[in-house]
Amino acid sequence: MTINVPQLRMHQMHMDKATFLDWAGAREEHCELVGGRVVMMIRPLIGHARITRNVLLALDRRLDRVRFEALSDVGTDTGPETIRAPDVVVVPLGTESSSRTAPSPVVIVEVLSDSTTTIDLGDKVAEYLRLPSLLAYLVVAQDEPKAWLHVRGQDGQWPGPQVIKGLDASVAIGPLGLDLPMTDIFAGVHGEEGPSRPDGG
Repeated sequence: MTINVPQLRMHQMHMDKATFLDWAGAREEHCELVGGRVVMMIRPLIGHARITRNVLLALDRRLDRVRFEALSDVGTDTGPETIRAPDVVVVPLGTESSSRTAPSPVVIVEVLSDSTTTIDLGDKVAEYLRLPSLLAYLVVAQDEPKAWLHVRGQDGQWPGPQVIKGLDASVAIGPLGLDLPMTDIFAGVHGEEGPSRPDGG
């Protein structure tokens, strides 16, 4: 979720990725580098934060923990002058803790907001689907139980997105053997009960 901030002096300067990572690492604000320009991250609504948390929990419960882990607040290198900050990424277990970007993301998740719909369903699709390690890209709506799922085919190609609607549906990420119920993704967002705990509480 991003907006441009013209008053930011650094925004008017071209920055390479190494410089950006050093600069962003010393700031409290979250930023992206897009085509060499700094783009500030706006603070999400509570609903956005809940969905992000729910997706992270749903993935963490179902992933093969011997092979993968789900993380948030991790940058992703998507091009010569671009570093994105997706809401959730799934990476191979053993990724260096000192890494400042996810080197080989296998799943990327973005949660929509009014200001990011065009970017998340447009520019980022083109960027993320070029990543050789990526197996799935999931975009989740915030104002209704709806999601768009891109899954890489066995031939390595990306068919059009699957549109998933309704709380009785689920998000099936075949390459990882994952099935994420929409009730879990939207728990606590539109009056649905909060996510269940592993101990059943």
